[in-house]
Amino acid sequence: MKKQTILRSTMAGIFALGASMALQNAMAVPDAPKNWEKCAGVAKAGMNDCGALDGTHQCAGMATEDNSEHEWVYMPEGTCTKIGGTVKAVKPAK
Repeated sequence: MKKQTILRSTMAGIFALGASMALQNAMAVPDAPKNWEKCAGVAKAGMNDCGALDGTHQCAGMATEDNSEHEWVYMPEGTCTKIGGTVKAVKPAK
């Protein structure tokens, strides 16, 4: 009888631990965006995604000034205009 009680307590503890870990993981990951916007005018120097809109360079991380109208970053759809940027294109998330 004592062995069954210990086994049940152990199983209940393992189940509770697993449920707790699953709940923490589910709450820690935000919903993935359905679409991304190419947002110009908000990139910081050296923090742009890919080439400049005016063709002055073709690589990420080459912005030389903050908030240039020609430099951009991808953001979840609906975010760009909220922070003062200009949406240049929208693409579906993968």
